[in-house]
Amino acid sequence: MHCLTLTPRFYETDAFGHINNTVVAGWFETGRATVFELFAEADKPAVMPLILARIEVDFVGQIYYGAEVEIRTRVGELGNSSFEVLQEAWQKGALVARGRAVQVHFDHATQRSAPLSDDKRRLLEGLR
Repeated sequence: MHCLTLTPRFYETDAFGHINNTVVAGWFETGRATVFELFAEADKPAVMPLILARIEVDFVGQIYYGAEVEIRTRVGELGNSSFEVLQEAWQKGALVARGRAVQVHFDHATQRSAPLSDDKRRLLEGLR
């Protein structure tokens, strides 16, 4: 599991004084950076062989400005060419959002999914 602490910014609040729901998907993407690093070439980030197939976010509690949020990220199920990334957002010791993303290992030349190598599987297993 990987943990990342974020400080909510004032402009991320909505008219009710809560963090806007759309912000959480961006926070979760930031939390997935540790997964992206397993696939990106340092000098060629634009050709990373991953695409996002699905995201889900469940809002469990209200998130407020003024208190840090911890994003917890781990890898869930591994398929032949895809895998799930499971995430949680915590604020003041309470779970406030839960997310799931499906990432697909993708060959940009053929425009098709590609099997995960044994090496990538081992790296992903390390984030469980």
